[in-house]
Amino acid sequence: MLSNNKYIGVTVALLGAVLFSIKPVLIKLIYQVESISTLQLLTLRMLISLPFYVAILFYFQKPKTIKSQIKSYWISMTLLGGVGFYLASYLDFSGLQYISAGLERAILFLNPTMVLLLSALLFKRKIKWQQAVAILLSYLGIIIAFVNGANLGTQSNLLLGSTCVFLSAFLYAIYLIGSEKYLFKIGTVSFTCYTMITAFVFIFMHFIIMDSVHSLFSFQFKTYAYAMIMAIFSTIIPSFLFSEGIKRIGAANGSIIGGIGPISTILLAYIILGELISVGQLIGTIFVIAGVILVSYSLKNKKSSPVSPH
Repeated sequence: MLSNNKYIGVTVALLGAVLFSIKPVLIKLIYQVESISTLQLLTLRMLISLPFYVAILFYFQKPKTIKSQIKSYWISMTLLGGVGFYLASYLDFSGLQYISAGLERAILFLNPTMVLLLSALLFKRKIKWQQAVAILLSYLGIIIAFVNGANLGTQSNLLLGSTCVFLSAFLYAIYLIGSEKYLFKIGTVSFTCYTMITAFVFIFMHFIIMDSVHSLFSFQFKTYAYAMIMAIFSTIIPSFLFSEGIKRIGAANGSIIGGIGPISTILLAYIILGELISVGQLIGTIFVIAGVILVSYSLKNKKSSPVSPH
């Protein structure tokens, strides 16, 4: 049996990954409603999210503590927020203009390999055989699923969209690696709030340079409704859940468990967007779930603190 700490870590990381997987479907729905730029949509999402992050930060932390943490860690939080939730999100949103929601999730699932390799290179962490097998199982699942149902030939600007999403996955891997240390130092809530608020500053500065604030008030009601759902259920809630999962089980294991995301997106894209689903995709689901279970099993004999701050 997993210790209670690791069981909670696996559970919240899994739930966070599923909620994050709703995002590409919502983005595709918004793109279907009307013409909206990547930057406008990203800014709209963050404008809705920002008050929640500020309120949560001040609810859980005293102003004196916030001031001290900002003074000590503002450089790190700025870099991590800029990389993980500004650049990575911008590239991801851009890629979704050209490729399907399902394919986007498949490319993002390269993230676990990136995390494991970066961890091995930067911190000399040994890749366990269970993690390697889990990656193999999950990749087999992704390959089976998308070879049988991606319809790659029907997607325009496939290379451009895929490249954007690939770079997004790489930048998010850097964010995950960098986040472990600070999750222990300042806690899940404070860390998540600081990085998201920092990301908003970058996004809004980019928006002010490229567009006008007035353009944010000219969209249809459906666009705002989808953006609100995306901000609350596919940004705010999962950002805390996944950060807590990483704190308890580590970035490498958390990113592998995030492999459930592509399968969740396939199912949601089929139900909501009408994207095709095949027998191969269902078989791939079994492989990905097997990989997630193996990661959970590999944690059972570890000490109660799965990640040591560097």
